[in-house]
Amino acid sequence: MATVLVVDDHAPNRELIATLLRYAGHDPIEAADGEEALASVRAHRPGLVICDVLMPTMDGYEFVRRLRAEPEIAATEVIFYTATFYEHEARGLANACGVSRVLTKPCEPQEILRAVEQVLAQPSAVEPPTEAVVDFDREHLRLLTDKLLAKVNELETANQRLAGLVESAMDAIIAVDQQLRIVLFNPAAEQMFGYRAAEVEGQPLDLLLPQRFRATHGAQVRSFGATNVTRRIMGDLRSVKGLRKNGEEFPLEVSISQSASQGLRYTAILRDISARQQAERRIERLHRVATVLSDVNSLIVRVRERDELFREACRIAVQVGGFSRAWIGLIDRSALQLCLVASAGAPQDGYFEALEALLAQRSAAVVARFDTALALPQPVIVQDRAQTPGLGPITSTAETGAQVWLPLVVAGQTLGVLALHADRVDFFDDDEMKLLKELAGDMSFALAHIAQEERLNYLAYYDSLTGLANGTLFNERLGQLINAAGSHKLALALIDLVRFKTINDTLGRHAGDVLLKRVAERLERCVGHRAHLARIGADHFAVVFPEIRTENELARMFAAQYQHCFGVPLQIDGEELRVSAKVGIALYPNDGSNVETLYRNAEAAVKKAKASSETVLFYNPKMTELVAERLALENQLRRAMERGELVLHYQPKVDVNTRRIEGVEALVRWSRPEAGLVYPGKFIPLMEETGLILALGDWALHRAALDHQCWRQQGLLAPRIAVNVSAAQLHKHDFVAMVSQALKVNGFSHGVDIEITESLIMENVEDSVEKLQALRAMGVNLSIDDFGTGYSSLAYLSRLPAQILKIDRAFIMTMLTDPDNMTLVSTMISLAHSLRMKVVAEGVETEEEANMLRRLHCDQMQGYLISQAVSSEALAMLLPQGVARH
Repeated sequence: MATVLVVDDHAPNRELIATLLRYAGHDPIEAADGEEALASVRAHRPGLVICDVLMPTMDGYEFVRRLRAEPEIAATEVIFYTATFYEHEARGLANACGVSRVLTKPCEPQEILRAVEQVLAQPSAVEPPTEAVVDFDREHLRLLTDKLLAKVNELETANQRLAGLVESAMDAIIAVDQQLRIVLFNPAAEQMFGYRAAEVEGQPLDLLLPQRFRATHGAQVRSFGATNVTRRIMGDLRSVKGLRKNGEEFPLEVSISQSASQGLRYTAILRDISARQQAERRIERLHRVATVLSDVNSLIVRVRERDELFREACRIAVQVGGFSRAWIGLIDRSALQLCLVASAGAPQDGYFEALEALLAQRSAAVVARFDTALALPQPVIVQDRAQTPGLGPITSTAETGAQVWLPLVVAGQTLGVLALHADRVDFFDDDEMKLLKELAGDMSFALAHIAQEERLNYLAYYDSLTGLANGTLFNERLGQLINAAGSHKLALALIDLVRFKTINDTLGRHAGDVLLKRVAERLERCVGHRAHLARIGADHFAVVFPEIRTENELARMFAAQYQHCFGVPLQIDGEELRVSAKVGIALYPNDGSNVETLYRNAEAAVKKAKASSETVLFYNPKMTELVAERLALENQLRRAMERGELVLHYQPKVDVNTRRIEGVEALVRWSRPEAGLVYPGKFIPLMEETGLILALGDWALHRAALDHQCWRQQGLLAPRIAVNVSAAQLHKHDFVAMVSQALKVNGFSHGVDIEITESLIMENVEDSVEKLQALRAMGVNLSIDDFGTGYSSLAYLSRLPAQILKIDRAFIMTMLTDPDNMTLVSTMISLAHSLRMKVVAEGVETEEEANMLRRLHCDQMQGYLISQAVSSEALAMLLPQGVARH
């Protein structure tokens, strides 16, 4: 191990060599210049000196000359370690001074260690130079020294020129030392930051950074020391910012590099890019507005509907133009109010709801701007909403920025405004306003064009007197309804006012016009859908009724509407007028499959009605007769219910093995005095159409409960009664309450269950299950009727609170001849038993069917084999005496 002296004015260079020497097992000591090195050699007598050449105070050459001049230390070995730029000169001077080994910077660590070991390993060969050599070396030294002095002069000249450039530079130049303290601050930096150089020299660089960025930027600057690469930082509003002496922040563009000068670490060139960013933002904003103008113009070309134009224009302003909000208000001149009709941008914060309320209140600020928009069709610009009473923040979240109202002017009259919001104050400048005015002008032109088209379209398709569709539009709509009808029926009714010409001639045209308007209003209230109504002639109207289920439904509906329209007198100019009409009706598809045929046949029906005493006639005479017959039947049914002509008969359900009655099914019969019993197939569908089924259902439940009570009062073993429930009953929201009310009897249990078809339950499973569970809690059992004929779902079936499953007679009557049906019946029985339900087979008519059901373990059966439905009195004769079991 040897003591090695490392001489260099740069501490990092000394640290590098010293670290390598320690790694190799040597003991390094350090000196910063030649003077300090001589003292260290005298004190420590190192075995080797590794010395830089160019150093302050005393350079390497002078150090070696003085070293060799002192006999006690003259033999000390020296290695020069110098920069490549001085390599040739250094070797010449080294030879002249007695230094035989020169290493050039930068040098690989292995090469440095190899040179050290070689020099330490060889015997010292240092001898005082001879007189001749000394003379030669002195001359050589003089020449080399002159060269170095010339280079030094060049460097000084360059430094002076550089200092001049730094002083006169338009960009700020700042240099910092190793501790990131400011050591150079040129005049441009003084002007940029507002400090004098004397105020900041020696201060930390953080002084020029906003507080919130100091930690981040400090770490970023220090990280540049990892490389020698110059880095350029493009400043924007979110990254590099400077802090002026007055506290103002501003964006910077920074170029930073490591410094090669003694005592410096980094040099930075800074440029204030505030103006450039403002220009860039302005150009970008103008470009966006120009794009909005272009997109809206494209929209105007293709859009023919005002609301769509408004919606899309607002959307484009927000999504393309970058405005925070956009909205359009139209002026209601009768109320002197601005009404919001379209908007875009952040609707979820409640702003537009608050805006509508503000406009409705007509505050002083809104009225002022509203009146300005009416009086002068010029834009109203608010550069700072927060400072504008009434138009500032109107929500709980403060909103700042600018706003402009652009009037939409057609034929010199302001129709509305297009309002645009920006997030920044003082947003709207002259150049942008030129484009926005052009945008408002283009939209105003589009509004005028749309209004003109709307007027032309209105005259082409609507009756100018009543506002109803005319014949052209009605024919189009009728054709669309026919195409969409499919298998549904559709009715066309043509209405011809009676004696209209007489009224018009007697009371004048004005009274005739008022009459037509009043009739149109009444028809519209009756029909309910304006699109299904038209005025097709001077005193002719047309009505279409889509999706007619039955002719009887149409007849009842039109009879009621006719009475409302023409049964009440009209008051016109103080005169009371009674107006009647003749109506002809044609049905699709029976009377025609297209518009022309339906019209022709409906007109034929009108002519026939005008030539007769009838008010309403169908094109098909049989249809008129059928409707009349069905209306008569409906009236008879209503009277039958009032007179008590409807009765319940009961069909027994017996045990398959014992043939004992275990239950009965209630079936409605109509006992007509003049025609005897009428079976339900003749009148139940009509009752369902007319809604009478609801009253019938209530009556049937209550009648069954009363009959069950009567049997028990007679001491009979009364079976439970199953009553069928219709769709109209089950779908009523108060179905459970209705059943509860109908089953109220005194003294005994009601003994009534309900039967519902499988398909009816499946129409709304969740609602049906909830209602049926409520009935179950009231002691009402459930039978699923006609199982297997509809949509079967085991998942839903298992959820139903049902106790009985009834197999439809269609399976029973064919099971002996159709193996597939036999399999289905067997499967349904097994399924029901697995769900703990009893099984009832319907329509059993032969002993063979009964025997097969017994072998299949069916529980109960009903049908003509056992008994047809009989009256309550007849059934009582079949019931044994005893106490009922339930």
